[in-house]
Amino acid sequence: MTAPRRLILHTEASVGFGGQELRIVAEARWLLDHGWAVLVAGQPDSPLLREARRHAVPAVALRMRRALDLRALLALRRLVAERDVALVHTHSSVDSWLGALAARSRRRPVVRSRHVTIAIPRRRGLVYRLADRVITSGEAAAGIVAAAGVPRARIVAIPPGVDTGRFHPDVSGAAVRRELGMETASLVGLVANIRGSKGHNVFLDAARRVLTARPAARFLIVGDGIGFDDVRRRVGALGLDAAVTMTGFRRDIPEVMAALDVLVLPSIRSEAASQVIPQALAVGTPVVASDVGGSGELVRDGETGRLVPAGDAAALAAAIVDCLADREGARAMARRGQALVRERHSLDAAMARTTAVYEEVLGAGAVPAASRQRRGTVGGESHPP
Repeated sequence: MTAPRRLILHTEASVGFGGQELRIVAEARWLLDHGWAVLVAGQPDSPLLREARRHAVPAVALRMRRALDLRALLALRRLVAERDVALVHTHSSVDSWLGALAARSRRRPVVRSRHVTIAIPRRRGLVYRLADRVITSGEAAAGIVAAAGVPRARIVAIPPGVDTGRFHPDVSGAAVRRELGMETASLVGLVANIRGSKGHNVFLDAARRVLTARPAARFLIVGDGIGFDDVRRRVGALGLDAAVTMTGFRRDIPEVMAALDVLVLPSIRSEAASQVIPQALAVGTPVVASDVGGSGELVRDGETGRLVPAGDAAALAAAIVDCLADREGARAMARRGQALVRERHSLDAAMARTTAVYEEVLGAGAVPAASRQRRGTVGGESHPP
């Protein structure tokens, strides 16, 4: 007799759309493909739910207004019971309170993810202590969670994994370059959700400096977000319209990465473990990043890429110019980073560690009895009140 599939419920109260939400969908899809049942609960009409449905990940719309939203809490409790959820995996502050309380009230285990490296006041550490395990996006984030009072034995650092079936050395960027009319340009790109923490202003200040040494260089800003219009205005104010192209959101990120001569991530705060850095390295694109959060765990200065002080536009520009001037040296660093990604940062490797966490907490006796006689797989959508 085939063992029943255990259902993992992912909760996410965010209405944004960036690496965190994309990671949830990618990992949920991996779980479905590897014998687990999955359900994603997100805000109604959120980009997360649209992306989940696009990838055939079962999803449910559930309004989560605040940490102690009684209506949402009751809806989550019903959902856990009706779908025979085995484990609740939470991701943001609001849904982590609601998901943890709903799970605890139903005697289900809880895994909490911490995706950022913003400090956690100890008085707010209770929500992390409600979880059986906390998965952080790197060792830097793990240290922050531990400082909030969570025992290190309950913290597991698992950086986001790269889908090496999409990001690999044979990806071509030629079509992207043709589309942009930049077949021969030295192309430097920033691929990220456009918000203050990603350092777009630092990138533009660095671009002006790079242009004094490399007038033919061109710069690509890929992504969308709340800061899009502000960044576009700043491009104009700095007189960079001819050198900087803003593409908005794109799905062909492997091809974009392959089109770049250098991928830049100049984050100024909260970069637990970037997804774009290992993606760029996986296709063989050199990386220049700031020394924020967990970026230094993958970008080792002079070995697998270039690492510069956060907010230092002059240092960022100098590293970019060095990479453009020494193409072979830059590519050699990227190849070393590529080997590291293949060995330790593939999606399969990340999910093997994640499911090991699931198995550990489920094996601690919190598996619902009804899961031994499940009525079948989970699918479709519902809309609890």
